[in-house]
Amino acid sequence: MKEADKGLIFLDEIGELGLDEQAMLLRALEDKTFLPLGSDKAVQSDFELIAGTNRDLRREVAAGNFRDDLLARINLWTFSLPGLAERREDIAVNLDFELDRFAKSHRRQVRFNKEAREAFLKFARSPEATWSANFRDLNAAVTRMATLAPKGRISVACVEAEIARLAHGWKSVTSPDAAASKTQVLSDEQRAEWDPFDLAQLDYVLKVCQESRTLSAAGRRLFAVSRTKRSITNDADRLKKYLARFGLSWNEITG
Repeated sequence: MKEADKGLIFLDEIGELGLDEQAMLLRALEDKTFLPLGSDKAVQSDFELIAGTNRDLRREVAAGNFRDDLLARINLWTFSLPGLAERREDIAVNLDFELDRFAKSHRRQVRFNKEAREAFLKFARSPEATWSANFRDLNAAVTRMATLAPKGRISVACVEAEIARLAHGWKSVTSPDAAASKTQVLSDEQRAEWDPFDLAQLDYVLKVCQESRTLSAAGRRLFAVSRTKRSITNDADRLKKYLARFGLSWNEITG
């Protein structure tokens, strides 16, 4: 904090701070003073703060894990950034970025075979790829494939092995029973009013909604193909009307 005096400080994953660290940060923001590690004398520091988190800090406050006064202090401007699963159209360019980053850090150029690249992107853009750890998953996947690539070329075999590794990891994070209970929004009596075909489609739509941050992001995923054939796209409105068929709303299934 001392080095950030008269400047800017970025704190990533601020939701992971303990309550003691939160109290220290609050004092630094409000009084512009803090106690350096191992010192009993306060030091002044006047800085601007930008913080990032993947947690819902309001829920953390309700659970007693985050100070409400600190949230009130830092919650001046808030921007919600969609995760990788909600912007699959950006995966290709980020794939190239990760390869370039690997080349710079390892001083070794690695590239995909054409068929291998197409196979990986097909999987990466599919509903089976949940990208639960966001860009960390993509970075790890590229690092593994690039490291194991024979003669600097990522082959279809490398891609297939990585797809299997990713799919297994994501499957172990979310059990089938947990996923089923999460999408069970309608009661058994309500589900009995619909054909199994409609329910299978609805359960998939609910899964996408609960993995997405916003109604628009969910709509982009669900209408990724048909939206390209429309002159005017309103994914949020289309999804809202679909949910209304079942008497459901966005807030009801994601709240």
